[in-house]
Amino acid sequence: MAALETRTPLVPDTTLMANAIRALAMDAVQQANSGHPGAPMGMADIAVALWGRHLRHNPADPAWANRDRFVLSNGHGSMLVYALLHLSGYALPMEELRHFRQLHSQTPGHPEVGITPGVETTTGPLGQGLGNAVGMALAEKLLAAEFNRDGHTVVDHRTYVFLGDGCLMEGISHEASALAGAWKLNKLIALYDDNGISIDGQVAPWFVDDSAKRFAAYGWNVIGPVDGHDVEAVDAAIAQARRSTDKPSFIVCKTHIGKGSPNRVDTAKAHGEPLGADEIALTRAALGWPHAPFEIPAEAYNEWDAKDDGANLQADWDARFDAYRAEHPALASEFERRMRGALPANFAQIAVDAAIAAHTKAETVASRKASQLALEAFTAALPELLGGSADLTGSNLTNTKSTPALRFGEGGAVKRGEDGQGGRHINYGVREFGMAAVMNGIALHGGFIPYGGTFLTFSDYSRNAIRMAALMKQRVIHVFTHDSIGLGEDGPTHQSIEHAASLRLIPNLDVWRPADTAETTIAWTKALLNTDRPTALLLSRQNLSYLPKSGLDEIARGAYVLAEPAEVGLKRKAQAVIVATGSEVQLALHAQQQLAAAGIAVRVVSVPSATTFDRQDAAYKRSVLPDGLPRIAVEAGVTDGWWKYGCAAVVGIDSYGESAPAGALFKHFGFTAENVAATVRRVLQK
Repeated sequence: MAALETRTPLVPDTTLMANAIRALAMDAVQQANSGHPGAPMGMADIAVALWGRHLRHNPADPAWANRDRFVLSNGHGSMLVYALLHLSGYALPMEELRHFRQLHSQTPGHPEVGITPGVETTTGPLGQGLGNAVGMALAEKLLAAEFNRDGHTVVDHRTYVFLGDGCLMEGISHEASALAGAWKLNKLIALYDDNGISIDGQVAPWFVDDSAKRFAAYGWNVIGPVDGHDVEAVDAAIAQARRSTDKPSFIVCKTHIGKGSPNRVDTAKAHGEPLGADEIALTRAALGWPHAPFEIPAEAYNEWDAKDDGANLQADWDARFDAYRAEHPALASEFERRMRGALPANFAQIAVDAAIAAHTKAETVASRKASQLALEAFTAALPELLGGSADLTGSNLTNTKSTPALRFGEGGAVKRGEDGQGGRHINYGVREFGMAAVMNGIALHGGFIPYGGTFLTFSDYSRNAIRMAALMKQRVIHVFTHDSIGLGEDGPTHQSIEHAASLRLIPNLDVWRPADTAETTIAWTKALLNTDRPTALLLSRQNLSYLPKSGLDEIARGAYVLAEPAEVGLKRKAQAVIVATGSEVQLALHAQQQLAAAGIAVRVVSVPSATTFDRQDAAYKRSVLPDGLPRIAVEAGVTDGWWKYGCAAVVGIDSYGESAPAGALFKHFGFTAENVAATVRRVLQK
């Protein structure tokens, strides 16, 4: 069954449509006395061409699985997308536009997914929207390869992204765009608002790139430059881009920022400040727009209304999906589950079996290897797990038997193995930031749970995208290996010192630093269950002995009592608590034994996830860290984050590391059982 095409009005009043956007943008920014009117005014005609003639969407159902995705990468121009959503019929009333940039409105300063119906991703940090769009287009391509069948094309949509000069100046645009070209994402179409203006003025002195040649070098289909104020020209360019079968498309649209404003057009003043009442009056006159602020004529609403077309498009797809379900019921159910983000019905049992297996085998391995062992179980059971690494697969150990390398053929089709399945492990190259932003886009699209690996010290490259995942409440999993001075000879450039503490500062990011195979398996379980937050797994290069434990239930709470004094022969109450994470838990246990030999009773608490522990109820926290007992924390990282737990001392490292074998480094920096025991003694003597 063929898909319906969007309806093109026979005689659309494109000027009226574009001016409605311009009016709403300048009025909302003026009322807020804050914002960026120039981009929406300059891109209004491009928006008319795309939203009025090509974008397949349904305002009544912003979550429709087969909708086209639209990303405003230059998110400071947020009034463009708010105007489009309002005018085309989404549940975004005019009152919300009047409250632009106000507390608890649906029209925040930059678009935020989950706040405004129809907004696909949170943008504002320039360039990341482009990276998200690449991830969305990749997800569409992979889902289409997995679920479409002869006569049944149920996954078939495009990803459109608007972007500006600032997006292209950001280095992430290089990382993400190069990947899009390598992956031959022909359903990705980028429209570049080439207006030559940024906040500091005309960009010519500092932005000399030939962007068209740059994207051609990435393997994109470059179109233009076209007149970005000629709706017919932009329409034709989009139509040409839609015909591409093996390349993403980059459409260069020459525009005038602040189009319509007699005195602010083509100036930096149009970029980031209200036009002012006098200039708005002049602009109304220049545009022939006689309407009061926030007043849109019925004719403009009629031109923009996409509700009927959207309902018809979705009804047509629903009918085609019903036919697909009749012929492929299992595939249809699996597709629906995946797009809901629900885990398989038997996931709880899979997770329990994996944890018990780790506990039973009690292997001594690096926690990065423990992660791979857990992934072997989870990737076999969860086809939605889509892994990758930033050129460190053999070090991060993110690949498994179930996740062969993702590859594309000359024509752009996903290559399949002998089992008929495509690859599920992505070689991102040395592109940590791009990887993180692409994974955000994959998660936002739906159908996959992305995870990607690099060294923990390189989380700095990824940090803003990690923060965006946390802000957007997306299930993205970062596998950060080589988590401390324990990586040894590579030295301080690669040895993480402040990174664990720094990541724990990001709200809504779960950070796990497990100490053995069981803790690592449970960390993965929690990460997969975290439907509304990303997770960072901090894993060791060096081997870690399995920690003897009486049970596994409380590991998921982020911290638990690993060993009481009785377990080292002292049948009395603890005098102190040693709190440790990751590779340092072994030191805590050895120190406990040494102290016991001297008659000092100590409890050992393992804290695989301080962020998870922080969310537990007060009673549980007190049961793990009792009031009145001095606490000594041990972690091969900066000490600052541990004082909030009322620690009397912290064995940590507040300087950079050195280049030497791991054993020598741990001894040099005081990470020995003897030093931990001596620290406990000093605390008790105070």
